[in-house]
Amino acid sequence: MTLDGVIQFDAVHQEIAELRENKEVLEDFFSKVENEDSMLLGRTTYEEWKDYWPTSEVQPFSDHINSTKKYVFSNSLEKVSWGDWNNIVLFQNDHFEKVHELKKQDGKNIGVHGSGTLVQSLIYANILDELRLEIYPVVSGSGRRLFSENSAIKSFTLSNQKITSNGVAILTYKPAKNA
Repeated sequence: MTLDGVIQFDAVHQEIAELRENKEVLEDFFSKVENEDSMLLGRTTYEEWKDYWPTSEVQPFSDHINSTKKYVFSNSLEKVSWGDWNNIVLFQNDHFEKVHELKKQDGKNIGVHGSGTLVQSLIYANILDELRLEIYPVVSGSGRRLFSENSAIKSFTLSNQKITSNGVAILTYKPAKNA
């Protein structure tokens, strides 16, 4: 996200891409990715990614996302697919109950990539265990934000922090005990 809280930053896409290519940022990101064996995607992120990633050669993320089990949350989609991969499931109802079931299964972490609406829903349903933010030293001025002006108050505790040499703040939060 940008300093002004924008998570869909078309206006500053190039600036973010350059900052993200930093070795420290990528190493941190991929260390988290290698510890997940499934991921949750909201409808919008799924629709943006479904035609790109199954045939992408952008490594190492394309190997990860293509081989990882994906769960898409949508009330409007009828079906989902991921190229030639058969590791995607559509959750149309009882989203929170299904996440609780997934969390009870053996395995690694469950990641959420993009999917701002889904992340916000998981936070307010007290399901999200950890919130990891990469905050880029750029002000976008406009674009979709992770939280709207009327978002309810939620408290978090900082559990890890890293500031990279190019100024990207990588912050990890856990929900506060009283949340």
